[in-house]
Amino acid sequence: MDYKRGLRAGIPIALGYLSVSFTFGIMAMKYGFTVWQAALISLTTVTSAGQFAGIQLMAAPGLYLDMLISQLTINVRYSFMSISLSQKLDPKFRGVWKWILGFFITDEIFAVAVSRPVVSRSFFAGLATLPWIGWTVGTALGASLGSVLPAAVMSALGLAIYGMFVAIVVPPAKENKYVLLAVGAAAAISVAFTYLPVLKKVSSGIAVSIAAIVAAAIAAIVHPVEDDPDTEKEVEA
Repeated sequence: MDYKRGLRAGIPIALGYLSVSFTFGIMAMKYGFTVWQAALISLTTVTSAGQFAGIQLMAAPGLYLDMLISQLTINVRYSFMSISLSQKLDPKFRGVWKWILGFFITDEIFAVAVSRPVVSRSFFAGLATLPWIGWTVGTALGASLGSVLPAAVMSALGLAIYGMFVAIVVPPAKENKYVLLAVGAAAAISVAFTYLPVLKKVSSGIAVSIAAIVAAAIAAIVHPVEDDPDTEKEVEA
């Protein structure tokens, strides 16, 4: 029963992933990847922003350090999500199952799972199944149809990933001016790395990492989050 509940909860995520990964498939083909290579990346990675950044670096051989730094910066958030979610796991959810949990963690899957008081193995397996399939199938479809669809449609679909990021960022930015500050700082730094004479020579992977770290540091300095007194008392006890 828990598996079925997880499947139902994962349907909206799977539908969203199907459309976004379609765009990833198209972009992978533009960078010279084959259909099976693009699908294999999505099958074994399941990280939207990391994959989009990764294929750009993979298209320019030799930038291994850039790829390492950019992927660590982009994907480190999943480690914190896994740690947070591990506090709600059913006692039977242990051992190799925790490794599986870490593989399937995404922003959306985490948001659904963490809203439950207790997360069982069956529920999490059901929750992750359809999004994983949707992400992989969408990539394969995008890569397969990328050379068939009209140029106008291709251009429109190419904006889907940016639309997803805007949809994620805008709501919290409207509610919290410090989130807006971090977003604005990251955007300004990215623009600088794109157009300024010296900075535009820096690889995209390093530029993304610098923008993320500096923007986060600015927001942390301007508006540091105070520790919860209740949490401190529990730690001391």
